[in-house]
Order: sequence, then C-alpha cells, then structure tokens
Amino acid sequence: MHTSSLKDFDSDIYQSIKKEQQRQEEGLEMIPSENFVSPAVLEALGSVLTNKYSEGYPGKRYYGGCEFIDEVETLAIDRAKQLFGAEHVNVQPLSGAPANVAVYFALLKPGDTVLGMDLSHGGHLTHGHPVTYMAKIYNFVRYKTNAEGLIDLDNLRQMALEHKPKIILVGYSAYSREIEYEKIKAIADEVGAITMADIAHIAGLIAGGQMNNPVPIFDIVTTTTHKTLRGPRGGMIMCKEKFAKDIDKSVFPGFQGGPHENNIAAKAIAFKEALEPEFKEYTKQIKKNIKVLEEELRKRDYKLCFGGSDNHLLLIDVTPKGVSGKEAQIALDKAGITVNKNMIPDDPRSPMDPSGIRLGTPAITTRGMKEEEMKMIATWIDEAIANHGDDAKLAGIKQQVAELTKKFPLYPTLK
Repeated sequence: MHTSSLKDFDSDIYQSIKKEQQRQEEGLEMIPSENFVSPAVLEALGSVLTNKYSEGYPGKRYYGGCEFIDEVETLAIDRAKQLFGAEHVNVQPLSGAPANVAVYFALLKPGDTVLGMDLSHGGHLTHGHPVTYMAKIYNFVRYKTNAEGLIDLDNLRQMALEHKPKIILVGYSAYSREIEYEKIKAIADEVGAITMADIAHIAGLIAGGQMNNPVPIFDIVTTTTHKTLRGPRGGMIMCKEKFAKDIDKSVFPGFQGGPHENNIAAKAIAFKEALEPEFKEYTKQIKKNIKVLEEELRKRDYKLCFGGSDNHLLLIDVTPKGVSGKEAQIALDKAGITVNKNMIPDDPRSPMDPSGIRLGTPAITTRGMKEEEMKMIATWIDEAIANHGDDAKLAGIKQQVAELTKKFPLYPTLK
C-alpha cells in the first residue's frame, strides 16, 4: 500500500484539487444547488469508514464487523427524524435521483401514472422528463405554472381527476416559490393518490424553519443532503411508517448494494449542524440575500421568472438583455461568478443553449456574505452580461470578485 501523501504520490490529481480549491475560494459560487461543507464533514468523507461494506440496515447486516457502522447510521437516522419530524428515514440513497427512482420502484407498477412538474417550469429530470429511463417504464403527466408563475392548483386538480395518478409529485430544481402542501394533499386524497415531495433544493430552508415542511403531511419525501442542507453529496428518503418496509427493500437490495458509510457519517454531522441555532440564522440570511438580489436585478430590468423568489434561487430570462443563457453563463464564468444556464417556462430555445440562467445564495451565504455584498454582486452580474463579449472588462470584474472573496475565506485551515 502506498503510504506517501497525495501530493507526493499523484501530483496531477493533487494539482487539480488545489486549482479547484483556489477556484472555489476566489470566485462567487452562485449555482443554487451547490454549497460548502464544513471541515468536519470533509473529515468524515475521508475517513476509514470508506473501507467497510455494510449491506443491509442497522442490526440486520449481511457482513460481520458492522457494530460501529450501525452506530453511525443510527445516529444519522435519528438526527434526520428529529430535524424534519419524520416517522421513518432511509439515509442510504447515493443521491437525489436514485432516491426518487427507489420510490418509484417501491410504489409503482410499470405503466402506473405519476403527476409531476414539467422540467421547463422548474421540475427535475427524475420527475418524468422523456429523456429518462423512468419515463419509459411509468406514465408521467406533467403540470405547469400559470401566467403569474405559480403552481395552478385548479389545473392540477383537473389533471388529477382526469389521469387518476398513483403518485402526485411536487418539488423542483428551478422553481422559486413556496408550495401549499396541505392543498395538494387534499387533491391527492380526493383521487386516492400517494403524495410525494422532492425537497432536494429547499431541505435546508425547511430544516431552518424558513419554508413549509411537507414531511408531517406527505406520504413520501425525498431530498439530497447537500444544496441548502449543506451536507455531503447524497440522498435520503423520509416516509410514513406504512411505507417503510417497501421503501427500505427498494433501496436495498432492490436498487443499490453496499451503502457509502463515510458519506452517511458526513450526513449525520450535517444533520447535527442543522439542529444548531446558528443554522436557522444561516437559512434566514439565505432568504434575505436572495431578496436583495431580486430587488437589485429588478431595478436593472431583468425578467424574473415566477414573479420573484420565496426561497434561495432566482430563474432569470436573460434574452431581453441580448444574450442566451449559455452566453450569460460563459460571461459570468469569465467574471468569476458561477451560475448555470437553465430552461425557462415553455422555453423556445434548446436545453444546451436556453433562454435563462439560474442563480442562488446558499454558498455565498455560507461564506458570511450579507446584504451589502449582494448589492455589489448584482452590479457585477449586470456588468458582466452587458459586456459579455469584452474579455478585458470581464477580467476586471473577476479581479474585483477576487478582492471581495479574500474578506470571506472559505477553508483557511486547509492549505
């Protein structure tokens, strides 16, 4: 076994990691699905737990030597239950998409109908987009937002009555408004559907008490553990006790093999962090920051989809500014501001060169940035888009960004 350091053994990978660390430290990370984990979470991810196979669940493993692994996974489960008020929790899904797929396999038969949100209106690929394999197995019907940018509950009810779905699914990757879970539950009860919420983006805001919590209301809730929850990249399923056995069997052995216990330990740490009072203040600041960005960009005549934001993100149609979403993303990258190109509702352009960009405040809020910094950032975003073809101007903005980020060090102990 090699005992030398990463730097000494594999300088190529070491240098790539150091360059990525520098990019994160010197730039503004504004992709709303990204965040910065704590040093404790990083430590768990690189721990000896990565060496252990542990198929099964605590107390019911197929391999020996899992007594300490059981302690770790049980802590993760108990903390998640406390954080969200869940009856049952499975922390083994490797990410958000596998969590959703495991739910479908647990509850549906081929050909069953799922009523989910249209991708261009803020939904996720795994909510039934035709390019996914799930869309070949199950019948996905997709609802949209109305002219005001809100989920049209009357239309959703009519679609539910017409299609009689087995599952009504809510949740999103680019939608920026609150969801009325009780009203959707009432529609599901009317047609005998199972309720499912995908809170991957907003789990941290829910844990911090800043958004409605569907866990006590809905049958099934899936989430990632990164994004606003600020944990490691991974997934989780929470459900009512009546679905627990089917969900667990679907995750393992139905869909996955050995769980990644180093990742589960990191999840447990993130849940503990989210139970601290400081996390609530953090999530409050995420929302304060997005509202300042919304106000500043509105002043500059940006076209904000869905009428604004109730959470951590904004979806912006940049075509009135004379650029596509791809061009805006490239320009902002050159300016040291990372966003992602994104479809807007009923986008006439292609997914690889759409009309919009998606940006958010979780990561820059983690660094300690507040309202005054948001005003500066809005100015730079506007200047970068206005000067998207001027590399010298974009380089100048990048230098200003780097000066700002020096005041908000990311990992000062990791050098």
